Amino acid sequence: MSTSKPAHALPYRPCVGIMIVNRAGLVWVGRRADSKTQAEGHGDWWQMPQGGIDEGEDPRAAAHREVSEETGITSIEVIGESRGWHTYDLPADLVGKAWKGRYRGQRQKWFVARFLGDDSEINIAPEGHDIEFDAWRWSTRDDLLRLIIPFKRDVYAEVVDELGHLATPWTPASASRGLR
Repeated sequence: MSTSKPAHALPYRPCVGIMIVNRAGLVWVGRRADSKTQAEGHGDWWQMPQGGIDEGEDPRAAAHREVSEETGITSIEVIGESRGWHTYDLPADLVGKAWKGRYRGQRQKWFVARFLGDDSEINIAPEGHDIEFDAWRWSTRDDLLRLIIPFKRDVYAEVVDELGHLATPWTPASASRGLR
């Protein structure tokens, strides 16, 4: 379905994004599965987990759900949240096509979470869910912007600027004492 409304008349899709940080201070990114069903365009692009907020769902609960659905990770502890919401617009060629033409882009609440498990917990092909990623890796926060699909880079830059200081090495002992 596509829409005949101009882009500026469409709302933003409510969404969460999650920066998952491991003990080494590296950030989890997944390479988007390149398929015709990708709402946001094709390419060899990476991103942090993100996804829509269901009607009536708390954003923090949505963040936990999205991480689990997209990565199989359940061992996280949320340690930060963006002060406000970040928005991005879809490129003109995707407006009216992505998300059944209902949205002009996304309005995202971002969270930072410590990954408390080990890499064996990660499963990018969880049973019962669409595959979002075809590969994953740990990345430095400084490398994120180079990897991200171009039309999301401004939001990622804002998120890294606001919350990137939380992507630092930690140990379970320092985390329990609130130390960095």
